Amino acid sequence: MDKIPVSVLVPVKNEIANIRDCLRTLAFADEIVVVDSASTDGTVVVAEEMGARVVQFRWDGKFPRKKNWALERVPWRHEWVLIVDADERIPPALAREIGEAIQRPGLDGFFLNRRFWFLGGWIGHCGYFPSWNLRLFRHRLGRYEKVEMPAGDHSAGDNEVHEHVLLDGRSDYLRAPMDHYAFPTYAIWIEKHNRYSDWEATVAHDLHEDRGVDTLADAPLGSPLARKRWLKRIARGLPGRPWLRFLYHYVLKQGFRDGWRGWVLCRSLAWYEWVGQVKTRERKLHPGG
Repeated sequence: MDKIPVSVLVPVKNEIANIRDCLRTLAFADEIVVVDSASTDGTVVVAEEMGARVVQFRWDGKFPRKKNWALERVPWRHEWVLIVDADERIPPALAREIGEAIQRPGLDGFFLNRRFWFLGGWIGHCGYFPSWNLRLFRHRLGRYEKVEMPAGDHSAGDNEVHEHVLLDGRSDYLRAPMDHYAFPTYAIWIEKHNRYSDWEATVAHDLHEDRGVDTLADAPLGSPLARKRWLKRIARGLPGRPWLRFLYHYVLKQGFRDGWRGWVLCRSLAWYEWVGQVKTRERKLHPGG
């Protein structure tokens, strides 16, 4: 089988639990570049054994972070770059669609639709599916937005986790989903969302009220990501936000159709909204604390 002329960027740090399965699903790509942040668990050894090229990234606490650094500095073999996290998988149907998509004229990027594995099954609703992210694009035309953190605050780490790609060109959507195993246990879901709420509370004002030119514009009639960010900005001033969030995910986005997994996820997202609200308030009361 001929390789697809696409380069894959896989950002990692200590991903020994995921890297082998991830790279196995990327065998269709002609080039795989793993950008590592000094892993100590054998991630690099496995990546190299599986044929990936490993590049080390050492963050100095400033822009660019890992993905933008790689997009700018790595000598990519191909014009098209696909970005895949270590806990994500590219099924064969999506790989075939990617091969067809990059041959289409007049387009510069494609949104991929992630589906989440949660408590032993796929989430099909709850506002978690579809979940669109711009992950396939001509590497010279796309960069992740730059969300400023307070001086000296490195809690968000060296990688763009929540930021989205800003594309200078036309985009479309791919049909086949990408599989995402971000939360193998409920404890990991709680731990990650506790960290996510720290990030959201820290950047809430700049992201939603004082948006810069290097961040994604929110718009009620824009892309799914732009609409989601617009909705978050509008909801910031509403009372009872945790309950509203539960109703949004469970009723409006039909989380009830996911059974008990949907109930747990929607209740958990309401908790996440509450935690973020408290942390944002705390930062206002004790700035710099």
